[in-house]
Amino acid sequence: MPSITLLIFGLVSIATVQQSKKEKSIKQKNMTTEQVKKLSVGEWVSISPEVRPSISKNADGSMKPFYLTRDFTYSADGKFTLQMINSADAYGKVPLVKIVLKGHTVWQGEHPIAAGAQKIDYIADEAYEITPLIQGFADAMNQGASKGFDKWEVNKTQSILGKAFAPFGLSEGQIYGEFDLIYISNDMMFWGAKHVDGRSFAKVENRPDNLQIPMVRKK
Repeated sequence: MPSITLLIFGLVSIATVQQSKKEKSIKQKNMTTEQVKKLSVGEWVSISPEVRPSISKNADGSMKPFYLTRDFTYSADGKFTLQMINSADAYGKVPLVKIVLKGHTVWQGEHPIAAGAQKIDYIADEAYEITPLIQGFADAMNQGASKGFDKWEVNKTQSILGKAFAPFGLSEGQIYGEFDLIYISNDMMFWGAKHVDGRSFAKVENRPDNLQIPMVRKK
């Protein structure tokens, strides 16, 4: 008899877990824009260094990758801060530059990639800052982006907000923005995956159509 009792309890436990998963699935499917906004509030960080394709190519014609880590903060008023550290290597041991963007978001409705995914635009109209972290990057900036800026130096931050900045393809007076997506599942935040040809999300027609490596809540 005890074995039958244990079996019954076991079946009840399995049924409870399955029901819980089903409820979570339904909740995810029915999640509204406002619910996603509420879940987004807080600080999110990369799990590990991430790889992206770029528009630059290696000598053999293959796509040249670049590596980065993200630290993203979203507030209840719709403002965001994104800090990225770009590295020369896949393990993030050789940081090249720190990039900080601040601004507001515009939510554009559901994205078809997954139930609960939302289209979101990031408008960096409050800050766009560049800090070289290695001499080689500072030297490159002094060669390719010296006009209108102080001398680029390691650990010296300069603002490129609204300024012409050839290395990033920015023109005078341009406010940088990205047409992206956001999806939250199991307390992980997914954005859009970079297009395989390296195109940015700076045009609405380039809004991503797949999911990127997620970030997790910073503890």
